[in-house]
Amino acid sequence: MKVVLAVAPEKFRDEELAEPMAALKQANISFDIASTRPGTCTGMLGAKVNANISFDDIDPKNYDGLIVIGGSGSQTYLWEDELLVRLAGFFAETDKVVAAICLAPVVLARSGILKQKKATVYNSQTAIFEMKKGRAIVLSDPVVQDGRIITANGPQAAKAFAAAVVKELTSDPWGTPSGKGFQY
Repeated sequence: MKVVLAVAPEKFRDEELAEPMAALKQANISFDIASTRPGTCTGMLGAKVNANISFDDIDPKNYDGLIVIGGSGSQTYLWEDELLVRLAGFFAETDKVVAAICLAPVVLARSGILKQKKATVYNSQTAIFEMKKGRAIVLSDPVVQDGRIITANGPQAAKAFAAAVVKELTSDPWGTPSGKGFQY
């Protein structure tokens, strides 16, 4: 099993990346870190991480999920990234796990996958406007799951967000919360 962690090249939120990375490692789920370009990415609090691939290099068929990390850089670099927006749509259409935290759920809204889906986002007027524009049902809960789509509203929810993502990735495919499993 392998997932993509999508980060902005700068100003991603450190703990929103650190918590999912730790949870994925603990669950023995491998991952690639992707950004708008390969190389060093810097967090808002100074963390540095190497993006080993760019969004251009992602072949979605090789991954089981997409996790989009938030922070102020997500608004600057990820909201407008057409390729990342299309990737989010493809992952959702193929019933793979799609997750985003903080300001990053706007990427999912722009992909169209949040239409009439429950979701959450960082409490910013611009982000909430974008979510509603994408016809999401915006809740104020820290972590919201609707089918295989998981969203969280900020760094304080990072640990619970990571746990929800790992739980969904490792769940029995015949008993998925999306209800698409085999029925006897």
